[in-house]
Amino acid sequence: MHVPSYVRLHDSGELVRRVKLLLDRLRSCDICPRDCRVDRMNGVLGFCGTARDAVIAAACSHRGEEPPLSGTRGSGTVFFARCNLHCVYCQNYQISQGWVESGVARGRETLADAMLRLQGEGCHNINLVSPSHVVPQIAEALLLAVPQGLRLPLVYNTNAYDSVDVLRALDGVIDIYMPDLKYASNAVAARFSRVSNYVEVSRAAIIEMYRQVGDTLVIGPDGTAIHGLIVRHLVLPGGLAGTLESLGWLARSVSTQVTLSLMSQYYPTYHAKEYVVLSRRTSASEYAAAVRMAEELGFEHVWVQDPEAEACYRPDFRVPGHPFEPDAR
Repeated sequence: MHVPSYVRLHDSGELVRRVKLLLDRLRSCDICPRDCRVDRMNGVLGFCGTARDAVIAAACSHRGEEPPLSGTRGSGTVFFARCNLHCVYCQNYQISQGWVESGVARGRETLADAMLRLQGEGCHNINLVSPSHVVPQIAEALLLAVPQGLRLPLVYNTNAYDSVDVLRALDGVIDIYMPDLKYASNAVAARFSRVSNYVEVSRAAIIEMYRQVGDTLVIGPDGTAIHGLIVRHLVLPGGLAGTLESLGWLARSVSTQVTLSLMSQYYPTYHAKEYVVLSRRTSASEYAAAVRMAEELGFEHVWVQDPEAEACYRPDFRVPGHPFEPDAR
């Protein structure tokens, strides 16, 4: 049985040391590149709107992730409320920028219990969605969950607006990094996600993730991923994501052996319809062009989505339970 390296870090005492350092950074918060410098330990809110405790909007078995994550029993997905980006088209806007109180839970004990419950339900991994602003709280919860038997791979499912320095504190803690590669233009990022330096920050973060886990996605005996890197790229309408430039950078500066997930699931939601260029879905021809680009650049491991995939990615966090499976509520 694969034993995640975070177990060894816990048993050696190294995880305790890192948790202390990470929590101390909350006092003048520089956990993400927003660098707000507010005292979150004492309840002061910065850009992410999260104070001392992580806020959990939902924790459930999700069968709609990439196949080696979902497997046959689902990915144990923990959705954190709030985010360090404000994307006008965010599919999870109800929890990332709105506020859904129903089902919201807080604290390290609650997070540890959620991870253990998902493991008990047979999930293949713990999938941490929007973790960039709550890295100390995640590490702190592991201190409680590991002695109680948590042994699942940890997936860091991020927008890639991550601090390299904080990512280094996760070396050996995270088994699978799954960053977005959203934009190739800071001007586009500023307009649609309220961040002026996304390109350089996200690329530096992905290079650090690659340094830690390499470019090979390691698959376990049950056919699910246990270690490695998956890079996601959402193909936006009108070429807004800068697909050719983004994938070209990934091929040149990281590796064509990286597992690439090309997503067609964009649909206009939240404030997207206020922008003409975002008010329509990505066309089949735009998505097909992105797939061709990946092939021509030499990527060998590419997952593609059905053009109608967006119908499966319309979460609703207003009701307690499973945001993607109404029958599970």
